[in-house]
Amino acid sequence: MTGSDAAPVRMDTSRPHPARVYDWWLGGKDNYPVDEELARRILAVDETAVRGARANRRFMHRAVRLAAESGTRQFLDIGTGIPTEPNLHQVAQRVAPESRVVYADNDPIVLRHAQALLRGTAEGSTEYVHADVRDPDTILRAAAETLDFSRPVALSLVALTHYLGDATDGDDVHGLLKRYVEALAPSSHLILSQVTPDLNPEAVEKAAGLFRRGGTPFFPRPLAEFSRFFDGLRLLGPGIIPVTGWRPEAEDVAAQAEGIVPVYAGVAVKP
Repeated sequence: MTGSDAAPVRMDTSRPHPARVYDWWLGGKDNYPVDEELARRILAVDETAVRGARANRRFMHRAVRLAAESGTRQFLDIGTGIPTEPNLHQVAQRVAPESRVVYADNDPIVLRHAQALLRGTAEGSTEYVHADVRDPDTILRAAAETLDFSRPVALSLVALTHYLGDATDGDDVHGLLKRYVEALAPSSHLILSQVTPDLNPEAVEKAAGLFRRGGTPFFPRPLAEFSRFFDGLRLLGPGIIPVTGWRPEAEDVAAQAEGIVPVYAGVAVKP
């Protein structure tokens, strides 16, 4: 496990963390009262939060399965979150047991659960990198110990980019994504989802305000800004679409009847 020899990581439970808030929405137990409080407050102003979290997970499953069925055997998942089965490596390795998966996240709770993330098939490989998405050099260098970047990789950043800002002297999220995509070989996949204000602006703005007051930057993006992440790539059908409508399966069709989910999703291939 990459990063296991690093200095101990301190757990800050005085402030909510997005991964733990997300865990509460998914019905997990790896969160603290401060995370639950924020999760409940957001849910009170945006009743789509729980179904959005679940829809994101199902989208990840469908997109990873698509990449694996298309022949991709390497996966890099950044912003992994707290393990919720089936996780990405389980989805990929059910299609192709020899798949190699690297997870990356900066939350100490995810580090604590890394061993659960690493239980994959004997034929394949699963590894964990404790690092921040804003440090692509570290993540790519560590991932290269498991993945061959001269061959296609499916890069997954599901429900992550809305925590990253646009300013070039800050997160520079579009420049950051470009850095990762540049490291990928042709025929690699990019899998993204992102909260948008387009579909439920009032509720999303209230939820964003609560995140920010809790110490978590939050940047919902309209379609034009989200689309920029895929510049230079070939979008797969049906293109960029609300997450429950991206190649939906029966459970997603049923979920659509519950109402909107203000999240865009898309999958693209590097030419």
